[in-house]
Amino acid sequence: MTPLTPSRLLPARVLGSLFIRGGRIIDPASGRDEVGDLLVEEGRIAAGTAKPKDSSMPVIDAKGLIVAPGLIDMHVHLREPGGGQKETIATGSRAAAAGGFTSILAMPNTNPPADGPNTIALMRQRALETAWVNVYTTGCITVGMKGEQLAPIGSLYKAGIVALTDDGHCVQNNEVMRRALDYARMFDLLILDHCQDYNLSAGGVMHEGRWSTILGLPGWPRIAEDMIVARNILLSELTGARVHVQHLSSGDSVRLVRDAKKRGVRISAEAMPHHLALTDAAIEGYNTNFKMNPPLREKSDQEALLAGLADDTIEILASDHAPHASYEKEVEFADAPFGIVGLETELGIFAKVLIESEVLDWPRMLKKLTVNPARLLKLDRGTLAPGAPGDITLIDPKGAWKVDAGKFYSLSRNTPFDGWELPARATHTIVDGHVVWSLANQFGKQGADASRG
Repeated sequence: MTPLTPSRLLPARVLGSLFIRGGRIIDPASGRDEVGDLLVEEGRIAAGTAKPKDSSMPVIDAKGLIVAPGLIDMHVHLREPGGGQKETIATGSRAAAAGGFTSILAMPNTNPPADGPNTIALMRQRALETAWVNVYTTGCITVGMKGEQLAPIGSLYKAGIVALTDDGHCVQNNEVMRRALDYARMFDLLILDHCQDYNLSAGGVMHEGRWSTILGLPGWPRIAEDMIVARNILLSELTGARVHVQHLSSGDSVRLVRDAKKRGVRISAEAMPHHLALTDAAIEGYNTNFKMNPPLREKSDQEALLAGLADDTIEILASDHAPHASYEKEVEFADAPFGIVGLETELGIFAKVLIESEVLDWPRMLKKLTVNPARLLKLDRGTLAPGAPGDITLIDPKGAWKVDAGKFYSLSRNTPFDGWELPARATHTIVDGHVVWSLANQFGKQGADASRG
């Protein structure tokens, strides 16, 4: 079968032109890191040091700013269809733009689940009509995300998905997972797995340890993650398929992935801002905005995640943006749903815990937010190379700001970071040569025009 080309994965968009002057251009895909100018013509990065061809072309003065490829978040829950009270493709993509993200990957745990081509077609049509950034789609591994019967993987592939996952659920049957990997390899589709052994984690609402004992809450041991990570490594070795471990939280899982990579296993992994910035001690006040899946773990796990990012065991940074309505979270801790929003705060959190702590520098951190996810998902994005789509994020590395959840563009406010002081933020989000969001003008007419195909 002929693989999908990137042009078939997204609807056509209006193409823009602009000139960015005097910024620090960081393109991890090419190793470029220099102060200079960047020209976008008709939605594409122009070659060399080209200048604007007419005085009407928009010009952005980027002095003191980082000019990066458009950021990519490959773990986002948009809730549409079926969960519009929490988030929609329109509101989630606005939140992404405000966070500096030009491309996002939507998880399939919608209602109905995205386990067939009709739901994929609906999501893509809604993205065409309402999205402010590029929205890519995933399809379910199993029918109804029940872990029993494989979804029609070939049909999902033809419908335009870029990966498979039952995220929010984990396939417990090892034989079903093996067959899923066999089929995924036929199309070279990446399988993203939410690693959770249901028997080992049964009833758990937070990490099993000192704090779960003190707070009297049912514990969720890290081995519930480790067991599935180990299984996926073995199945990847057996089938040769590509497997991506979502939202690593366990230090032991980091070690498993590191060892597997040394053997050449086709395994990859991602880390989330909340697991890097917080530990289970944060749950002391029973605030349900600190309840997520997998749960916040201990300081030793946090340190292992940071070490895994530093040595590139973990090559992806993402948000696991999981919006919930306020009334859902305003219950006792054990009864609240798992998940937090993250698109509008993740860049600032990553700058705080990775850049300020010198775990990574800007080029290495941006690599995990641009070219690495693009390569894993086989997207023609994540680079500033000549001819690439004009997706660009401008970042103020000294743009300190205070998180105010009340001003989020997301429909939901379930964040543990409300009131935090963060050291950096995006100032412009540019998609196909159009400024769809800027810190100065927020969402203006130009952004609205650019969001329509």
